[in-house]
Amino acid sequence: MTAPLVQRSVPEILEDIATNLTQIVQAEVRLAKTELKESAERAAGPGAAVGAGVVLALYGLGFLLLAAVYALSMVMPGWLATLIVGGVLMVAAGILVGVGGTKLRRVNLTPDKTLRTLEEDLQWAKQQVK
Repeated sequence: MTAPLVQRSVPEILEDIATNLTQIVQAEVRLAKTELKESAERAAGPGAAVGAGVVLALYGLGFLLLAAVYALSMVMPGWLATLIVGGVLMVAAGILVGVGGTKLRRVNLTPDKTLRTLEEDLQWAKQQVK
């Protein structure tokens, strides 16, 4: 024995589709939030390296300025030592900024899962309308 087919009106079908689409959109928003949070967490480490590099660069600039003051105020070997320390700090800052920048470029900040599921949802909606 087969179950009788239930005839539904077009407005009922459209209402079901609208309800389903609303639920899908809400789920996609939740997924996008989760993906963006995960991306931000992955970017935190390289961002800290860039920040550390900037701080070292500021200290290096301070030492270079101190070296210039020493060079102008006294003609002694003291300024040379300060110049070397400042130069080393600037090299270290450049390395940190370079490494951190490279790592930041590798971090994927696009919500790939959300985009894929949105494409699937669009295909589903097209099939439901047909």
